[in-house]
Amino acid sequence: MTQTPQAPQTPRTPQTPASSSRLFEPARLGGLVLPNRLVMAPLTRNRAGADGVPGELMAAHYAQRASAGLIIAEGTTPNAVGQSYPHIPGIHTPEQIAGWRRVTGAVGAAGGRMFLQLQHAGRVGHPDTSGHVPLAPSAVRFPEPLPTPGGLREGVTPRAMTAADIGATLADFATAARNAVAAGFAGVEVHSANGHLLHQFLSRNTNLRTDAWGGSVERRIRFTVEVVRAVVAAVGRDRVGVRISPGANVNGIEEGGTGELYPALAEALAELEPVYLHQVHADPDDALYAEIRKLWPGTLIANPALSREEVAADGGKARGERLLAAGADLIALGRGFVANPDFVARLRTGAPLNELRPEFLMHVGGAEGYNDYPALQYGCA
Repeated sequence: MTQTPQAPQTPRTPQTPASSSRLFEPARLGGLVLPNRLVMAPLTRNRAGADGVPGELMAAHYAQRASAGLIIAEGTTPNAVGQSYPHIPGIHTPEQIAGWRRVTGAVGAAGGRMFLQLQHAGRVGHPDTSGHVPLAPSAVRFPEPLPTPGGLREGVTPRAMTAADIGATLADFATAARNAVAAGFAGVEVHSANGHLLHQFLSRNTNLRTDAWGGSVERRIRFTVEVVRAVVAAVGRDRVGVRISPGANVNGIEEGGTGELYPALAEALAELEPVYLHQVHADPDDALYAEIRKLWPGTLIANPALSREEVAADGGKARGERLLAAGADLIALGRGFVANPDFVARLRTGAPLNELRPEFLMHVGGAEGYNDYPALQYGCA
């Protein structure tokens, strides 16, 4: 039997009484019962093999964090052309599926639950990394240098997707979702955020199409809706979530018409009934967040944008409680889970948090800054 990897331990005084915060109440997500409302957000860490296969390093990392109500594993490519950076995991080869099965097995043995984020890079990719010219809605080059196995390289002009390319990509997303379930995941998250392929279709500066997938709001949201429809058909709506990032300008994105775009997208997605909508940079005081909450009938995962001071002070606990009060169902946090394998217990007891070492977040590899953050000992047998 595979032993569950453990985080390094540091001593501490006995555990203090549990917090009464709603963050620590159980919740239901489709057929899953979550022990708390804290979600480990998907976090790109570049620790897979050069072939996109997750290894023991990743199994140890996620198993250490199995106390999260739900883990959404990092952005994972549904096909070879969709790869963004080196050492990003995939879910389109037998070896990748087997690697992820080791990860989900370790997390399950530690009592955790996992979804897998499906992320197609679109123009945020490079032939030196993937071996393919990137595909995108339109032939609009990525404006910044990209990491490749040989170092930073200028972005290349992607090839505008044909209708046949779109159909093939929809099929690849559906197959990737089935592969993820076969690998032991409870479900998948369709990534329509942060400047990757689906977000590129949503955004005016990267989608210059004049056909059925470009121009009006209804046409720009079409590709995301089609991907979600294909994935729901493949694995069932209780196994599918969707991530969005309204107003985000990362990776050279300029959406245009954000206030129109996302209510229309939320309404269209609601008809497909995926199990959750995951909003990045959710703000309880933002009118668009309130509108999306009103339009979205199902589970809403809110992922707040936190300052360094908030992360250091409480890992986002106070902001998460405000978002729950403003209608969110679950709270996704990232950096707190990076630096604290026992993040849920630390928030529950008010224990101090480890200091994040940002220099180890991406593109460095190895266990340092990944699996060596210490966990506290709580005086339990």
